[in-house]
Amino acid sequence: MAEMSVKFSFFKTLFLFLYRVLFRQFKIIPKGLHRNVSNIHVNTHCKCQKFVSLLHRSDLSEKTLIFSVEGALLKSSSLFPYFFLVAFEAGGVLRALVLLLLYPLICSVREEMGMKMMVMVCFFGIKKERFRVGRAVLPKFLLEDVGWEPFMVLKKGGKRIAVSNIPQVMIESFLRDYLEIDFVVGRELKVFHGYFLGLMEEKKASSVALEEILTITNESSINDLIGITRFNSLDKYFFSSCKEVYLVARSEKRIWSSLPRDMYPKPFIFHDGRVALRPTPIAALTFFMWMPFGIILSIFRIIIALSFPFKLSTPMLAYSGFVLRLTIKPTKPPSSHKKEQKQRGVLYVCNHRTLLDPLYVSFSLQKDLTAVTYSLSRVSELLAPIRTVRLTRNRDIDAEKMGKLLNQGDMVVCPEGTTCREPYLLRFSPLFSEMSEDIVPVAVDARVSMFYGTTAGGLKCLDPVFFSMNPKPSYTVEILNPISGSPMCEGNSTSRYDVANHVQSELGKALGFECTKLTRRDKYLILAGNEGISCNNNKP
Repeated sequence: MAEMSVKFSFFKTLFLFLYRVLFRQFKIIPKGLHRNVSNIHVNTHCKCQKFVSLLHRSDLSEKTLIFSVEGALLKSSSLFPYFFLVAFEAGGVLRALVLLLLYPLICSVREEMGMKMMVMVCFFGIKKERFRVGRAVLPKFLLEDVGWEPFMVLKKGGKRIAVSNIPQVMIESFLRDYLEIDFVVGRELKVFHGYFLGLMEEKKASSVALEEILTITNESSINDLIGITRFNSLDKYFFSSCKEVYLVARSEKRIWSSLPRDMYPKPFIFHDGRVALRPTPIAALTFFMWMPFGIILSIFRIIIALSFPFKLSTPMLAYSGFVLRLTIKPTKPPSSHKKEQKQRGVLYVCNHRTLLDPLYVSFSLQKDLTAVTYSLSRVSELLAPIRTVRLTRNRDIDAEKMGKLLNQGDMVVCPEGTTCREPYLLRFSPLFSEMSEDIVPVAVDARVSMFYGTTAGGLKCLDPVFFSMNPKPSYTVEILNPISGSPMCEGNSTSRYDVANHVQSELGKALGFECTKLTRRDKYLILAGNEGISCNNNKP
């Protein structure tokens, strides 16, 4: 009887613990990831008001707004997804798994301790110079979490100072480069011989940094400082200098609207990383549960694509979950300016979404094509079921090589020279416009739900593997009407640049994408974190 009582007590305790953790998870109020009720006393001059009363103020352009990033800008109250992304993208699968397993413990401790645990797991041993997640990965997920209401308030402010308990390397690029925030004050990480120790500086250090910013900006009068933060999170280190403090209720954050993409201060075009979903705790658990099946499924799909002809592999891949949508517009009769032109192959020109673009064009047309690429890993070249030829980026050599290939048969080329995940088209290299009288534009788009099949900083040979690991990856291929390669015609004043821009424009219209003048070099400069964000939205 005593033994049964001990067992009952054990299971009762276990049940109560799990109930506590799960209840907090579904209510989205984990203690370790949120600010606790604090009895911190700020200066007696501070006046606290509701955030709603700030929305209609007309004098904000003359004020300096000091706002909490996690408390008064982001809709979500959980910081776990951002730390998971750091753990997975910068540290690898095992580090991310450890963070997920520690999540119940993180929820059960105080916020400061939970933050320290996540920082230790995510950053310990990571080389500072190679840390690029804050610039290349996190901005996408943070922008999608920005509330429209607080953004409109901040947009009216004179100077804007962001304060946060999150490490500064995680949020600075997102706030400065995309939201154009003037100053960012986050927690600094300790570094030893170029490696993060997984330890944060104390909050007092952030307070000192804020005071220095206020001194530099000559904000000596407290009448010009307005603080915005969340209820029960009035932090003396950040808001003690404010005359007025506006508090955001948790119920307000739940009804905030997401910031539309067309309202971003700067267009969001480039990002990196393998994780395509927002890794909430439940999504992260699903992510790891699917991964072993995804790897097996990916190998199975690749073997089918390599082993069977198009007529057999296409339906088999569709049965495995691959989705291919093909649209062929009524084609115009091809031109024939020269007799020998008829003997050349057809030149297919498509935009670039993943390394599999030429392969899906071949699947759609049910014919063997030669794909010319600017950069392709040796592994991808060996595994490609169609012929691939590497270009040198030397115009004369590449023109001669492409001319010979067209004489041998049909060819497909991606003039952007690199992939782009967002609904934008990069500048088209005009070389293809000189190769053929008849150019067939092909609009392609790829959709994934769990893993991205492209990377700028990872192993490119794994791109097809990650794309195939998605439960239901999809491709949309649309064959457009042929376009004349006008520069080939004698006496025609149309330049090769005009032809390239026209093809880009037609593809943009078909896909609903915006054309830009950005190039491969711009993409890697931005993702490498060199000199800021520079893009030109004017159509070529």
